[in-house]
Amino acid sequence: MARKEQDLAYRVAGSLAALAAGIAARKVITFGWKRVTGKEPPIDPDSPEVQLREALAWAVLMGVGMEVARLLAVRATAKRMTSRSNREIPGVAEL
Repeated sequence: MARKEQDLAYRVAGSLAALAAGIAARKVITFGWKRVTGKEPPIDPDSPEVQLREALAWAVLMGVGMEVARLLAVRATAKRMTSRSNREIPGVAEL
């Protein structure tokens, strides 16, 4: 039973960390976009009014940025939880 609770705790902590990292990443990426381009990021990249180059740049930047943030957050959570419990978390190789 304790093992299942630990697995659930890891999943919840990892999900919360990924959510927080995603929110922070979006704010940072949006801020960087404004600084570099001097304008707001496209609200609707699918709109024909948005240039294809701008829509693709925003999509790639946002996709890579969000995934990197999620990956780092989940790995940091796994590392912290394994160091505290001195037990291996299923599906997570030793970091």
